[in-house]
Amino acid sequence: MKLAGNLVWLIFGGFLIAIEYLLASILLIITIIGIPFGLQTLKLAMLSLWPFGSKVADNGSSGGCLSVFMNIFWILIGGIWISLTHLLFGILLCITIIGIPFGMQHFKMAGLALTPFGKSVS
Repeated sequence: MKLAGNLVWLIFGGFLIAIEYLLASILLIITIIGIPFGLQTLKLAMLSLWPFGSKVADNGSSGGCLSVFMNIFWILIGGIWISLTHLLFGILLCITIIGIPFGMQHFKMAGLALTPFGKSVS
């Protein structure tokens, strides 16, 4: 069932989302200052390829000073807009019964997009 969900996800937009996150990651990694942020967008790209069956978990360092500071900085430079976009798509998809599983994946991505530092995708 996870495979079918992931295939439908990829066909109807997941692949485009992954490409967008990958391009953003490459552009951020080109600059030295953007490397940590580029690595976070790689997490989002990985999650957007295969969201069904993937889990977002807190690392042991998720409450550390550096993670908190980087998450606040991430939110201020655009993480809030990324998260709100996934939240909006999740709400729109949850309007129909068929779209609920896909909306739930967008909610998962919204949580990761809001505070990606100190979290891992498995």
